[in-house]
Amino acid sequence: MAAGFADVDPAEAEAAEAGVAKAEFEVAGEVGVMEAFDLRHHGDTEVGDGLTDLAVNVRWGTPPPWLAKRLAASLGDLAAYPDGRAAREAVAVRHRRPVDEVLLTAGAAEAFVLLARALEPRHAVVVHPQFTEPEAALRDAGHAVERVLLREEDGFRLDNAAVPEDADLVVVGNPTNPTSVLHPAPAIASLARPGRTLVVDEAFMDTVPGEAESLASWRHVPGLVVLRSLTKTWGLAGLRVGYALGPSGTLGRLERAQPLWPVSTPALAAVEACCSPSALAEAEQSARSLVGDRAHLVERLGRLEAVEVPGSPAASFVLVRTPGAAAVRRRLRERGFAVRRGDTFPGLGEDWLRIAVRDRATTDRLCAALAEVLAL
Repeated sequence: MAAGFADVDPAEAEAAEAGVAKAEFEVAGEVGVMEAFDLRHHGDTEVGDGLTDLAVNVRWGTPPPWLAKRLAASLGDLAAYPDGRAAREAVAVRHRRPVDEVLLTAGAAEAFVLLARALEPRHAVVVHPQFTEPEAALRDAGHAVERVLLREEDGFRLDNAAVPEDADLVVVGNPTNPTSVLHPAPAIASLARPGRTLVVDEAFMDTVPGEAESLASWRHVPGLVVLRSLTKTWGLAGLRVGYALGPSGTLGRLERAQPLWPVSTPALAAVEACCSPSALAEAEQSARSLVGDRAHLVERLGRLEAVEVPGSPAASFVLVRTPGAAAVRRRLRERGFAVRRGDTFPGLGEDWLRIAVRDRATTDRLCAALAEVLAL
């Protein structure tokens, strides 16, 4: 059973997951009602012993042996305090930026917390559906957050007109988790305004061949902060390593909100290693292989009458709509598969699931199990 459901009646659990709770909120002195979502629910909570993991979007078979060897070699330096200069320089070279426009972080998630603590937005906007940690971090820091919800009928594509002009902090993902939509770089860049910080979460950009539509090297966009992660392609979720790219003044404020030595010596070694030309070539090959595996998953899902895959997925996962998704997810668990529930993402509801792209044999096994579940 899924974590949290071992001692719960299945009917009660399904009822609890169905629908979305309502919560009171206060913005500018006005009290209203908004949809409340479990912003701290993530795919790792779906995974259990013996389950085939399609809930977490980390590439299988990672970290590769050469990277594991590099990390092991760094353990001999643990007696010294971490020195991030070489890793920071490696990121700067990769993205063609000065070193002072790079900030190393304990995963991209830390960067969201730093932004929430260091900045003082008057009108923060998060574009949903997307990764929920940015909004959670902002709310934890005491900031009111306005949600801009992209529409399914538009393929969850970015609608710049929906973003309020007076927003001084805007957060958007690209490609976006969980929709797998890749927004055009110029469309995102056009959200920049004087006095606005535009945060683009590119945690999954290295799953896109050629990193098409990345803004990581766009230094001319005012107020642009791009967040990157080494978690997905290199299988380093347990190491916690990522970085932010942006104006030196903004990153300086974030750095002052960090504790001393926030990134460990093994994580710094990973940054250097994963920015090397050979590592970038491997990541590119992985991204190209992913295209075929994702197309196979979408094609197999398309054979199932009760399953819909909206838009054109571009990342290492696909978003799926199917009636009664909560029950479908639990029945897939009974057959050995973990997938990610979608109803914790603002803008989605109880009929959504997110499925990671895996090799074609795994996809075939999943879709066979899904066909059985839907036939019940």
